Amino acid sequence: MNIVMAMFGAASQGLTWAILALGVYLTFRILNFADMSCEGSFALGGCISAVLIVKMGWNPYLTLIIATLAGMAAGFLTGFLHTKLKIPAILSGILTMIGLYSVNLRIMGQANTSLLGHKTTVSLLKDILPEASSLGMKDSTMQTWVTMGIGIVFSITVIALLYWCFGTEIGCCIRATGNNEVMVRAQGVNTDQMKTLGLIISNGLIAFSGALVTQSQGFADVKMGVGAIVIGLASIVIGEVMFQKPKNFAFRLFSIVIGSIIYRIIIAIVLQLGLNTDDLKLFTAVVVAIALSIPNLKKNKAYVRKGVN
Repeated sequence: MNIVMAMFGAASQGLTWAILALGVYLTFRILNFADMSCEGSFALGGCISAVLIVKMGWNPYLTLIIATLAGMAAGFLTGFLHTKLKIPAILSGILTMIGLYSVNLRIMGQANTSLLGHKTTVSLLKDILPEASSLGMKDSTMQTWVTMGIGIVFSITVIALLYWCFGTEIGCCIRATGNNEVMVRAQGVNTDQMKTLGLIISNGLIAFSGALVTQSQGFADVKMGVGAIVIGLASIVIGEVMFQKPKNFAFRLFSIVIGSIIYRIIIAIVLQLGLNTDDLKLFTAVVVAIALSIPNLKKNKAYVRKGVN
């Protein structure tokens, strides 16, 4: 029973983290850009949301918009460092990530901020719904259901917006830039602008996810973004392994959300089986390594079969 409840809670967490995975997918797969700034952007969104709620009394939903805009600014900075100052992609992201650590500390004025006793997206929705006791469930179960509902709504909304955005002329140019930059430049498209725009959209989504996760877990921490890129990659590769032949771009995005849920469920199960929490990062790295190697192993196996035949 404990494992079932843990899996249920993990699924709701996976939906809030899924938007992070979608943001990582835009840079990692579409732009072919190793963007390390996502770890700083994720924490930035959480820190801004927490400070606006706790110290300024803002509406929790409005803080999600401000957090997204801040993340977009971080993405622009990474794009500027790479396209204008000609700093290598991975170093541009690292520089932004390092700088954002100090920025996040300045924003909060401390290492972490608790949202205990303050309104969040989850608590506002719970106030509208009937009491958990009247529905015959625990308050924690009710909160998990609410978190899951919020995650589903936002995930579907983000997928719909991305599907529309990358179906436009500019969106197609961003996708083409990641696929063949030289060809796109030959067509007269400014690839630097496309890269920067892709980074802006990606980091905006990641900061939005950071704000959403902060409100669902009840606190913000300057280190909450550590390992975020690995978590995003884990969700991507698990989704790709589960759905190897996506029918269209929307289905591919949907598979990433499923991958995020599956990843969180796997984590919940291994924790219930007794895995030390200190080993979570190592376990995540192993999961990503295995998932990334599966497609190549299948290709090698197919080649061997063809050679034998």
